[in-house]
Parts: sequence; C-alpha cells; structure tokens
Amino acid sequence: MQRGRPGPPARGRADRALVSVDGSGPGCDAAPAAEPGDSGGRPRPEGPPSTRLWHITLNVSGPAAPLAEVRRGLEQLANDHPFLLTSRYATDRAEIRYWEEARDLHDAAAIALRLWGEHRATAGLPPWETVGLEVIDRATYHQRLAEGYGPPPAVPIGVHPF
Repeated sequence: MQRGRPGPPARGRADRALVSVDGSGPGCDAAPAAEPGDSGGRPRPEGPPSTRLWHITLNVSGPAAPLAEVRRGLEQLANDHPFLLTSRYATDRAEIRYWEEARDLHDAAAIALRLWGEHRATAGLPPWETVGLEVIDRATYHQRLAEGYGPPPAVPIGVHPF
C-alpha cells in the first residue's frame, strides 16, 4: 500500500513508501548488522545522544544586597530561563530550583554551575558565588517526594523571600 500526500510526489519520486522505524519495512534494505556485544540484535541509533531531565537546586551566597534588587534580578532570571520553578531569597543568599535538560549528570551540573555567572550581568544579579548544588534525575526527585523526603514541590512557583 502506498501512502502519501495528494498531488505530485515529493521531489519527483514516485517510489516512496512507508517504512518502519527500525528500517525493516517495505522499501528498506536489510537492517545493518548489530555490533558485537549488543543485546537484541538491533543497531545502535545514530544521531544526538538522548537527554534526560534533571532537577537542580542551586544555592548562592555573598555580601548583603538590597532585597528589592535581589528580587528584581531573580524575576529577570525567571524570564530569561524558561525552566525556572521557584526562587527563594534573602539579602545575602538565594536558592533556585529548576529543571534542566542534559545528556548526563556531569552536563547538568556544568550547566547549573554556570547559570548564576552567565546571567549575572543580563539579569542584574548580585555578585554572589555558588555555595551549594544538588542535581538529581527525575525518577529520584519523584521517588523522594513519594517517600516524604527531599525538598517539597516547588509550589508556589515564582520568586519568594525565605
């Protein structure tokens, strides 16, 4: 069975057909051989490595700054960083919780450690340093919540004083 859009074939090809994702459908050549040691006999997917969601809790601290400036800076950071869940702040410290998409824990941690410094000038954040970082995967985050451990869910979402 041939399927496609009505009208002339795309790019002048009349021999287009549906194929399955693993390349074993009609119109496909035989699937490439699996690499030795692979289980299931399926080839490894090519392309960018898959990413996962990581829950980040970033703590920063430094010299006291006016509360209004800290709040304004964190609100701007929330606008600049779309996955920001919640921020808590005082005159000399802040805690930011958000989700980050990354290939592995090392990448997520590296991104999180750069967050404050990279947004310091554009968001008008105080010149504080990172003093704490927690990076956990999504499954661990939800398991902790289910067991009553770990940080409470980021509710209410937004920027709030401690």
